[in-house]
Parts: sequence; C-alpha cells; structure tokens
Amino acid sequence: MKIALIQTDLFWEDASKNRENFDSKINEIDSEINLIVLPEMFSTGFTMNASDIAETMQGETVEWMKLKAKQKNAAITGSVVITENGNFYNRMFFVFPSGDFQYYDKRHLFSLAGENEFYTPGTDKVIVDYLDWKICLQICYDLRFPVFARNVENYDLLLYVANWPKVRTGAWDTLLNARAIENLSYVAGVNRIGFDDNNFEHNGHTQLIDFWGNYIIKPQETEGVFVAELDKNMMLETRRKLNFLGDRDQFELKF
Repeated sequence: MKIALIQTDLFWEDASKNRENFDSKINEIDSEINLIVLPEMFSTGFTMNASDIAETMQGETVEWMKLKAKQKNAAITGSVVITENGNFYNRMFFVFPSGDFQYYDKRHLFSLAGENEFYTPGTDKVIVDYLDWKICLQICYDLRFPVFARNVENYDLLLYVANWPKVRTGAWDTLLNARAIENLSYVAGVNRIGFDDNNFEHNGHTQLIDFWGNYIIKPQETEGVFVAELDKNMMLETRRKLNFLGDRDQFELKF
C-alpha cells in the first residue's frame, strides 16, 4: 500500500482556507496513492470553540473529503469537529474512494486543554478494512494509552493524527516507536507545524515506522507531502518468524 502523509500549518478556525490548502497539496500528488493522511482537526486547528465551528455529518468538510477521495481514487483520513445529537466530537473519518466512510470518535480527550469539557469521548475502538489491510484509527492523546491501542485484532497499520506541541516532541517520537515495536505493526503519526492561536508551537515530526521500530519516513519538521510504500507480506513473515503477539495478554476493555 502506498501512503501519503501531509504535514502543514493550519489556519485557525478557518475551514475554507484549510480545505483550499489541503486541496492544492493533494492535487500535487502525481503518483498512484492508496491512502492520504491529514492531521487532527485539520480544518480548524485544535480548538475548544466547538459550538462555533462544528460541522454536521453532511457539512462541507465531510463532503470535501468524499470528493477528494473519489478524485484521487484513494482513501483519505483525518479528524474534524462534528456536532451530532447535541454533542461535539473530535471525529476521525476514513473515507474510501467510493465516498463511503467509517469514523472513530477520539476516546482519550486531552483534559490538560479542557477537551473533555467540550467534547464527548468515543466508546469504540475502530479497525477499518481497506485493500486487504486492517487499519486502526487513533487520535493524538490516545498515543499515551497503550492498552487501548494493543494489537488484539491483528491489525496491520496503526494511524495517529495529531496536533502535538513541540514542547513534548520527545514523547511523541518515543511513544510512536514503542507502539510499532510492541504491536509488530506499521505506525504512522501525522502532525501539524506552526503556531496556533493559543501560541502553542508545533514542529510536526510526522513519521512512518515499520514493525521493527525502524523509520521508513524519518520525523519531518517542514511542510510537505511524504510518500512511502508499505509491504504487508514482509510484516506478516516477520510475525510468523517472531510470534511475539502470540504471547500477548488477554484482557477486556471497559468504557
């Protein structure tokens, strides 16, 4: 599977400008891509002003994702602020080339920024089946909770989309690497760059790691579209030879 990770600055609470920015970057991808990954809250930045900027499931950003997926014949994923049934969600969409989609609501809300005061947490771990790949969807702060990401489903790719600040870059790099090694899975982490309106700086460090913990795409600090190809057969062969997942603990998640 060929994957494109898009790292860029975000326009604060301006969905139209952000869609335009990502539109140009996606259009510049000239190679055949299967999956395009955008950051957390890619249309607004990591805002707590949910009541002012939230969109519906039929809103412009979701419709834009469907359109781009069809145009590029590639799946697109990233999180958007969504309002539904009187609640607000940090919702990660996985839009298939057909325009159909699945979504994951962020389970671990970032209480340090008060995210839990404005958004409703998700209750389900979501694994997407795409092109014979099982892909686990996760958002930013979820990275700090390894039990939730534990590979009990034999997924092949673990995705984290984020607005992770520069001051905690060391944790971002270390935890992404740990998730890859402990789960014998490819791991992609897609972050933003630049300052947000709360004056938090983000230096990206978007990266792609293989099941050994080796970099396929090293942490990046500049704006760009970073492309790589994943080899599922190589991963499965490694799992057969080194069946570490066969010794994993059995447990049940309770929400």
